[in-house]
Amino acid sequence: MPALPDNIQETVAIALREDVGHGDLTANLIAAGTETTATVITREAAILCGTAWFDEVFRQLDNSAQISWSVHDGESIHNGQTVCKISGIAQAILTGERTALNFLQLLSGTATATREYVEILKDCKTQILDTRKTLPGLRSAQKYAVLCGGGKNHRMGLYDAILIKENHILAAGSITAAITTAKKQGVPIETEVENLSELEEALAAGTDRILLDNFDLDGLRQAVAINNGRVILEASGGVDQEKIRSIAETGVDFISIGALTKHVRAIDFSMKFHR
Repeated sequence: MPALPDNIQETVAIALREDVGHGDLTANLIAAGTETTATVITREAAILCGTAWFDEVFRQLDNSAQISWSVHDGESIHNGQTVCKISGIAQAILTGERTALNFLQLLSGTATATREYVEILKDCKTQILDTRKTLPGLRSAQKYAVLCGGGKNHRMGLYDAILIKENHILAAGSITAAITTAKKQGVPIETEVENLSELEEALAAGTDRILLDNFDLDGLRQAVAINNGRVILEASGGVDQEKIRSIAETGVDFISIGALTKHVRAIDFSMKFHR
């Protein structure tokens, strides 16, 4: 199980403020102190993710609420399966229902999409990476979901590694100039290249890693041969499930896929109250 992000409490608080505002007018129709139980079921097969965010929603609304999970993050679930039971104050459960399910459906969607790509490459050395193309404010949550789906995380943000891209190169003057300056910061350096001559320049300048941007299959194979194991090679650009196996078979080390976190298809969950 991957480590949970340290900002779950803050993320959930923001989501609740967005939804509840100055108070849940509809939940106030229920008598204060009324207790209830409910179950959450999934309407489709998926990889479960987001239980900690779900739990935190109800902890903030009613810390006496009891939640019992029958499945855990990273595990497979099937259509019609009960994933958890919750008991507590009815008003709090009604207020938190949508926010809690939003986290569960989003993060399970990201984990499920990741697992689909991972399964295609299950017998390859090439690994799946996420990107910074995440929903604003939910990066750490979505990157956690990628790990639950079996993928790997790229850098978390602009602060933990250098990725020299086309516009950086243009502003710096050249690939060599950008890499030379980047080395002064003492952090890992990855350089995006768009053709084989740029690849050779980046290798000569001493980059630690290379991103092969929108290379065709023949170009990827040539890049792997030129590199000859010197640095890590990452392929990116227009990757989908039909192409990914062929890309992996060229010999690249990683394939980064923005669609894991930006093309979100939520998993269908439903909460049912019991009389």
